[in-house]
Amino acid sequence: MQSNRGQWQKPFRSSGRRRPDYRVSHRNLEHWFRSPLGQALLEDQRACVNTHVQDLGGARQLHIALSHRLPLAADTDYTQHIVATPYWHAELPDGVVVCDPDELPLPSASIDLVILHHSADFSAWPHQVLRESARVLRGGGQLLVLGFNPLSSWGIRRLLSRRRRGPWGGRFLLRSRMEDWLNLLDFTVESSGSYFFRLPLQNERLLERRSALEYLGTQGMLPVGAYYCILASKRVCAPIARRRLWRPGKVIPLPTPGTLGASRQARRQEGPGRNAEGC
Repeated sequence: MQSNRGQWQKPFRSSGRRRPDYRVSHRNLEHWFRSPLGQALLEDQRACVNTHVQDLGGARQLHIALSHRLPLAADTDYTQHIVATPYWHAELPDGVVVCDPDELPLPSASIDLVILHHSADFSAWPHQVLRESARVLRGGGQLLVLGFNPLSSWGIRRLLSRRRRGPWGGRFLLRSRMEDWLNLLDFTVESSGSYFFRLPLQNERLLERRSALEYLGTQGMLPVGAYYCILASKRVCAPIARRRLWRPGKVIPLPTPGTLGASRQARRQEGPGRNAEGC
């Protein structure tokens, strides 16, 4: 019996593949951003973010980052800048919150702009990351999502890579899938596009050259950039006022002038007749 039980339980057992530790992936990606290719990608992403948020403004901006050492949109017209990082350092600057991107220690509807810098790519629960961002974002606020594009040369590089380090340890979620999730969370996609069309090669000479793929991509002919950028706004739902339920009261008729005397006179006239009939 025990051997048979072990046989039918065998297909339901885990395959032994460990779930990736995304905290380690965060540190690997932070180290990778110091390479020539990583520096070129980060500069392109900073320019892309500045282009999307240069006309925005408000009270609070939240940057859900892989590391506080990789700042984005640091010179925007927001009164307060908050950076959320997944791990703690001995010397953290002011305005940095240590938390997981799927559990933000912030009140609901308190942020005007949320920037997700590959936070969904390096999370075990990417949909929950978007849900938390939607929770802390006020109605009419903006959400900027940056994620690696699987339909690109970088996506092919990830499939062929054996060592899951740097960006190759991320999820590489589809842009269409991300837009569907945003629509389910009551967001309106304002703009969406792919950027950085260079090949994933650590060669400074190749990075300086402008390839035909980069030319076609910048002209909008090929949506195969290394990453995508989605700007979405949170829809504002107007609350429906509840109608007050009034209890119907009892209707008491009020006598009109001349009615009271007429009723008494009618009773006097009917009184003797009834007595006579009764006799």
